[in-house]
Amino acid sequence: MDAPAGLPVEPETPAPGDSPRGMSRRTQAWLGMGAVAAALVLLTMLSGPTVNPDAPPPAADGSGAEPESGLAVGQPAPLHFTLKDRNGVDVNLESFKGKVILINFWATWCGPCRVEIPDLMELQDQYRNDLVVVGIDVLDEFTRVQTFADELKVNYPLLDGNNRDDVEKAFGPMWGLPTTVIVARDGTILKKHAGIASKEQFQQYIESAL
Repeated sequence: MDAPAGLPVEPETPAPGDSPRGMSRRTQAWLGMGAVAAALVLLTMLSGPTVNPDAPPPAADGSGAEPESGLAVGQPAPLHFTLKDRNGVDVNLESFKGKVILINFWATWCGPCRVEIPDLMELQDQYRNDLVVVGIDVLDEFTRVQTFADELKVNYPLLDGNNRDDVEKAFGPMWGLPTTVIVARDGTILKKHAGIASKEQFQQYIESAL
């Protein structure tokens, strides 16, 4: 309510422990710390490296080497899984044992995955007697795979790994797509490669298993 004209207005007296603006010292302290934290976050964002969203993802350690994971080189590969192929037929991964197995985890929406596929097709043809490439589609709609595979004339099995957390956990952790696992003839893990790889890299992995 306004004071009558001509009467002085008494300033409000702050309560004990309050600031002149009616804000407690504790509240001021919290606000001050929040401002400092926000400033630090902004400084970090401004000083960090520029990220190109269109660039293909690097390997987990920048060189294609396998990341630390429970899937260790030399241990038996988890080939006990059965997944459906493009025709709805059950395919057991153990049926490929005896050949070098290149298991490629991918998705139709993954640009780097699509880049790798022509190389994988050439390798499947080049090493047809000793190698089987297996593409396991994850985080995707498997209904998209048929049209995609027909357009590229993919010459190796494509299996549905969507909603199969057990498969991803067994071959993981997955740091991103594509992720490729090389399995030796005896069914043991030879190599795990996170991120896109060149044909030459894949060829080196395959040759080391022959």
